Amino acid sequence: MAQREEVIRRTVYVSDIDQQVTEEQLAALFNSCGQVVDCRVCGDPNSCLRFAFIEFTDEEAARAALSLAGTILGYYPLRVMPSKTAIAPVNPTYLPRSDDEREMCSRTVYCTNIDKKITQLEVKIFFESLCGEVRRLRLLGDYHHSTRIAFVEFVMAESAILALGCSGAVLGTLPIRVSPSKTPVRTRMPRSPVH
Repeated sequence: MAQREEVIRRTVYVSDIDQQVTEEQLAALFNSCGQVVDCRVCGDPNSCLRFAFIEFTDEEAARAALSLAGTILGYYPLRVMPSKTAIAPVNPTYLPRSDDEREMCSRTVYCTNIDKKITQLEVKIFFESLCGEVRRLRLLGDYHHSTRIAFVEFVMAESAILALGCSGAVLGTLPIRVSPSKTPVRTRMPRSPVH
């Protein structure tokens, strides 16, 4: 518990974040206060504003971050407050479970803000033309959200590094965002029948 409270003291809650603002932009702004450990943007894709949790390496940086309240990023002034919770970790069942899966993660990128009209094949062709051979690709999304996300696993780790440089490239009508994947692309587990 004490460790959790210490993490909370190093974390700030930021709200009124413009839909266009990326995690990279937010982390870059808050890096001026101290080293950012994690930056997690959350929110309802149907709302024009989102919120984020930003965790720093120390409490002084988190206190300094409070002074950025009112900074205009995108179209809106940010609200910054001490966080009441730590950043929720990625569900541990999705994290790599073996050296093989860790190696898969190094070859995998997480891509967001994909135009709904784009097909799985188009995503594959886009990344293969710029970065190298794609081994597996999972395109996710539903009709509730205006954009889709994809996990792209390359044959070579170098291709994944090149793919990170594609952030901001326009695919269809939207600039995609590419970040390292924290989880490997798994083949779907067969569902066990419910008794």
